[in-house]
Order: sequence, then structure tokens, then C-alpha cells
Amino acid sequence: MTRPGPASGGALRRVLIYSHDTFGLGHLRRARAIAHALVAEAPERRVLILSGSPVSHAFRFAPGVACRRLPGVVKLESGAYRSLGAAHALDAVVATRAALIRHVVRRFDPDLFLVDKEPTGFHGEVLPVLGPLKARGCRLVLGLRDVLDDPALLAPEWERKGALGVLPLYDSIWIYGLPEIYAPLSGLSLPAGVDERLTYTGYLRREAPEAGPAEAEEEPFLLVTPGGGGDGVELVEAVVRAYEARAVPHRALVVFGPFFPPRARDALQARIDAHPRLSALDFDARLERLMRRAAGVVAMGGYNTFCEILSFDRPALILPRVRPRREQLIRAEAAARLGLVETLAPDRADPERMAAALAALPGRPRPSARPIPGLLGGLPAIRGLAQAACDAACMAAE
Repeated sequence: MTRPGPASGGALRRVLIYSHDTFGLGHLRRARAIAHALVAEAPERRVLILSGSPVSHAFRFAPGVACRRLPGVVKLESGAYRSLGAAHALDAVVATRAALIRHVVRRFDPDLFLVDKEPTGFHGEVLPVLGPLKARGCRLVLGLRDVLDDPALLAPEWERKGALGVLPLYDSIWIYGLPEIYAPLSGLSLPAGVDERLTYTGYLRREAPEAGPAEAEEEPFLLVTPGGGGDGVELVEAVVRAYEARAVPHRALVVFGPFFPPRARDALQARIDAHPRLSALDFDARLERLMRRAAGVVAMGGYNTFCEILSFDRPALILPRVRPRREQLIRAEAAARLGLVETLAPDRADPERMAAALAALPGRPRPSARPIPGLLGGLPAIRGLAQAACDAACMAAE
């Protein structure tokens, strides 16, 4: 039976965002940016984020946005998963997560359900709610970052998960990027009609407070960020070795990230403390403030970091991760071809070459030197798409 929910006055009142968060910070930060954009224009709107991130408590959420924690799971370097709590079996944790998702769906009763990246959810945990939500008139949307993986690796993964078969359930698929950079579903055999539901929104612009007088006068620095940090040892090691090998004009600030391996962090921190041009922080939930102030950014090139580099128009040097996914490599190479960033393969980042790249970084062209229409139009586009989804639900209910 179709419920009256979104059809009443055409208002999009309740949005539920599923963000499985098995590794790093990317999914939660993307969901948070979208949620804040949706409530900014409609203070009466409520957005609830379901997140598996163990550090969700460190983030502030705008009025109207709440975050409900799912029991955590951890992605291993091999690509396999385990429970965040070693005493709990993975199957039991997935069952608990799925039950919690069903409970939240019943209580929150969303008008729009936005699923981030995984069409079936982690280990299929959102599958049980998709059909009932659709039958009640809720609009189902799959949100995809600009790059998922190499098609040769993505196709068997999605086949194994049953992801392709569930795509027809989704009313829309929003791709948070531009086809000029990458088409994430290229190379896949999509079910009939799915192509017509794809919309490229552009990247998600990030904001930060304006600089204060003291910040404007500070010494220029390079920001070194491996995102969540779980796979960032190689990046930080390359930067530290470069500074140890030869003089680099600008100081560098390393932000390890909350998931940086503790033993590696301690060893690198000792070397950073011994160098007069290096300093480090464990974690900053408002990295945007540092990004805006930096003379240049050194990063691995995850989706959120890339959005911040574009938003704050920073010269960037990208050393992409290549395991277990090729996502960052694909994004970095595409962005470098368009002149948006510089890239250096990790296996080529010897100390001399890396030091030279770091020294030259602040003088490199900024992304705005290569203007691309609609590049950062993602959040306004999503606001319009969300309302259009609600309008479609209204028409279907009449």
C-alpha cells in the first residue's frame, strides 16, 4: 500500500542515508556533506545517517542532521572483513546491523533512502528494506563516488554481491562526479533501463570558516593527509624521507588520521619530532580549515580529499594507493590529464624525486587554472534531484 508521506504538499521531510563505513572516513564525510546541504535550504527537514564509522562521534552535525552508529567492521589489506570487536563473529555483527537498519527504517519512515556506494549494503544488509520501502512510496537512490574500481575488478565483485541485479529497484543513481573525469559504471553490463537513471552531479564542494588574522600571517606549510590513515604509511614515509634527504623550503604538517597504524605512527612521529621543518597531528575532524590555509596538499587522492583540493583550490601532489582497489590511481591519473593535480606513483617517490616535487608544489598551477563547467556543482544538484524525486513520488501517489 502506498503511504501518503512525501505526497502531502510535496515536501521532502525525512531522508535516510546509509553509509556502511567499513574503512576510513570517506563514506561518513560524504554523507555528512550531503545531509548538511539538504537541511540548509529546509530547516524543517530531518536527515538521519546510518554509519559504521567508529569516529562518527568526533564530527559535528548541523541542526536537523543526526547520525546513528552501526556496529563496526574492519576492512583488511587483503580486502576481506572482520568485526571491529574481535570477540564477535562477522555473521553475528552483520545480522545485528541488518536488524538495526530494519528498526530505523520502520521508526524513521523516510521519504527518500540514499544508499552510499554499495547497492545491496555491506554483506547484503540493506536488501531486506529496499522492497518494502519502495512499496510504501519511498524513493530509492543509489549514490556513487566518481570512481569505484577498475572495471575488470568491479564486474566480478558486483556479480558476486548481486549488485547488478538489484539496480532496477533504485529510482535514480547519482554519480558524485563528472564523466569528463570518469564513468564509474563503464565496462559493466547494466540491466535494461538503468542507464536512463544515471545523473552526474559534479563534485561536492566543501566549506571552511574564513581565515583569522593570525592564520593569514602564519608561515606557509604543506598539508600531508592520508585521509583516515589506515593505508597511509607509504605516503607519510615518502614525505619524511624526502625532508630527511634534502632541504625543502616549506614546512610540512602531517595529519596521520584516526586509523593510522599505531606502531608506524609512533616510529614516524619520532622522526618528525627530530626534524625542524616537520610537525604532526593525530587527527583533525575539521581538516577543511587546514586545507584552506595550506600552500599545497600532499595526499593519496581519496574522493573526499579530492573534493577539498578542488574546493579550496590548492596545488596538490597525489601519491595514489593501488591496493586493494585501483580507485585512487584512476582518479589521480584522470585529474592529472586535465591539469587539476600533479601525480607521482608511490614506486617512483624516491627521496630526491619526492623532495623536488615537494619544493615545487606551492608554485604549481591551482585547479582553477583549468576551469571545468559544473566541476563543483554536486550539492546544489543533489538538492534539486532530491526535490525532483519527491515530486515524482507525489505524482505516483495521485
